[in-house]
Amino acid sequence: MPELPEVETVRRGLAPVMEGAKIERLELRRKDLRFPFPDRFSDIVEGQTVLSMGRRAKYLLVDLSNGNVIIMHLGMSGSFRTQIDGDENLPGDFHHARSRLESHDHVIFHLETAEGRAARVIYNDPRRFGFMLMTPRAQLDEHPTFSSMGVEPVGNMLSAQHLAMKLANKAAPLKAALLDQKVIAGLGNIYVCEALWRSRLSPKRKAATLVTKAGRPSAGCKRLTQNIRIVIEEAIEAGGSSLRDHAQTDGTLGYFQHSFAAYDREGEPCRHEGCTSKISRIVQSGRSTFYCPSCQR
Repeated sequence: MPELPEVETVRRGLAPVMEGAKIERLELRRKDLRFPFPDRFSDIVEGQTVLSMGRRAKYLLVDLSNGNVIIMHLGMSGSFRTQIDGDENLPGDFHHARSRLESHDHVIFHLETAEGRAARVIYNDPRRFGFMLMTPRAQLDEHPTFSSMGVEPVGNMLSAQHLAMKLANKAAPLKAALLDQKVIAGLGNIYVCEALWRSRLSPKRKAATLVTKAGRPSAGCKRLTQNIRIVIEEAIEAGGSSLRDHAQTDGTLGYFQHSFAAYDREGEPCRHEGCTSKISRIVQSGRSTFYCPSCQR
């Protein structure tokens, strides 16, 4: 499943086409994806202008001029591609093939861009695990999808003190606690492994050990907070990890995978200076965890 940096990459690819565009027609080629489409979805969306393309955790947000927000999730295999004036451009040396079969094109936004050009934004999803919901903008924070969601990993609200507050009294392993979306929104398996490796913290240690008896963040908690932000920001700038089926909206792949220090490097030498150990793999809550047993304590 695409992680936050991949979703942010998609948002940045869609924004130049969609922001300021009028949705002349919303073409739904089936009745549902993972969930049924909202009632009267096309009727409510058609004729509206896209005010902005946003993101919350791993969800894309399309803010409309009528006060509604379309909530979109890519699922396991969902992707968007854009066409302007009927000309589709998909450059890039594909390492992971993307579906371009018309039978997997389930939703098409027919647009008039802010510059007056004809455009289409096509949602393709072979497995149909993605979905599209809708809610009034004023009720977005109370929507069941977001009501209990934690802070963004690159937002101003993420601080060492905030993380300490969330981890206090948690007996769960640190990695499991960080994957809890109520702690930090959108932080996924790949980037948790990377942030823990950079912070030299074991994924197996109790989460509460990063909090002092006085309830303040330990030195490790401060390192971790900083490295979470750095890892996510670097991945966004690199265009995402490009694992499995992910591709950017123009068809190119991200290259952050070449910077992985821990994830998917089982048996390879640890990259910390002076360390002679190798990266190990364990399974936690059904997910693979990659870490250095020597460096990460």
